[in-house]
Amino acid sequence: MKTRLLAAALTVALPLPLQAQTQQIKPPIARYWMSVETAGGMGMDVPPGMGALMPPGMQGGKRMRLELGSTRQAGGDPRAAHAIPPGLSMGSSLPLVTPQAERAAAREREEEPEYQRPKGRMLIYWGCGVSVRAGQPVIVDFASLSAQDAARAFRSRAISRPRGPAPGRSRSYGNWPNQEDSKAIPAAGSLQGEHAISGNYSPDIRFSVGDRHDFMDPVVFDPVRKTPGGAYAVQWKSIPGALGYFATAMGQGDSQNDLVTWSSSEVQEMGQVLMDYIPPAELERLIHEKVVMPPQTTECTVPAGVFKSEASMFNFIAYGNELNLVHPPRPKDPKQVWEQEWAVKLRLKSTAMTMLAEGEGGGGRRGRSAAAEPAAAPAPQADTAPAQADKPQTPDPAEAVQEGVKALRGILRF
Repeated sequence: MKTRLLAAALTVALPLPLQAQTQQIKPPIARYWMSVETAGGMGMDVPPGMGALMPPGMQGGKRMRLELGSTRQAGGDPRAAHAIPPGLSMGSSLPLVTPQAERAAAREREEEPEYQRPKGRMLIYWGCGVSVRAGQPVIVDFASLSAQDAARAFRSRAISRPRGPAPGRSRSYGNWPNQEDSKAIPAAGSLQGEHAISGNYSPDIRFSVGDRHDFMDPVVFDPVRKTPGGAYAVQWKSIPGALGYFATAMGQGDSQNDLVTWSSSEVQEMGQVLMDYIPPAELERLIHEKVVMPPQTTECTVPAGVFKSEASMFNFIAYGNELNLVHPPRPKDPKQVWEQEWAVKLRLKSTAMTMLAEGEGGGGRRGRSAAAEPAAAPAPQADTAPAQADKPQTPDPAEAVQEGVKALRGILRF
């Protein structure tokens, strides 16, 4: 009797989400991800027509990656398409093409060249403010770096991210942009309206997108200001719907073999893994841990003395919301099996970069949107490290990055 009363009391006391955990759930047949970015490109004025000549990471414009994964095998050649709303101004639909598997003849593995530990150091800073804080920088000497030292120096938060559709994780898969269609998204293109995905390996998917999940506004920097003490004051316009902000910067140290990195985090954080989509729940945690700047923030000062050269690059991200849909809706009866047919995730971000140099050379768009001039073609992958202008007496910081990566690969064997 006491056991039954205790069980009944626990049932009443437990919140509904915990009770629902006992419900049997069958994963969706199809998963559809829309990764949507507003890329600000370089945060400085670019002559008309020159935007298309810049590397993808420096181009402004709207970008989107569509991915459909299904547990079903296609009947014949795989076919799928995304019917888009008129406001996107890209026709009636976008083809979701299955990548062709490379079937090159097997060949012997080439011998890897003998690893040579590079020279140079990495100096790691963090935190907004006019002055460098105590205990900084953390200095990494590649010549003597061990795996244990690397783990301490390259400190980065673990981020819980769901894994999206991919050829290796789905029986059938299609994406856009692809070899058949990679046209640029118009500057005025909008996702608002009705969307429909259909194909011969997926159930029909239908949903609508409202203004909360449309392309985010572009990042607009004010002109970078150098304080009397030598710090760089970076300000930006508040972005509606942004859930938080994060920034990193990179440049050369006193020696051409020294790479300097900085992040806006209040605690030690390399930050590279944060320059991408992050789920809202994880953002809340990172804001609480003072890693990500809260959404009301509109300025951050890079401390004086961190970067000696005005060729230093400032990378910025505004995190957006997510739209998550599952069909059919979850049954209210926990005894009823929830057989999911499809799940949709639409995630948002807005990114930009600028130079840490005073005045027009480092910042101001004077109110003009970086996304006003569309890129030559959308970039399906994440931004690559931007190429620096050629300067005979100023080594390219990207070369130091490559050396650092080589060193870490040799030490950590990844």
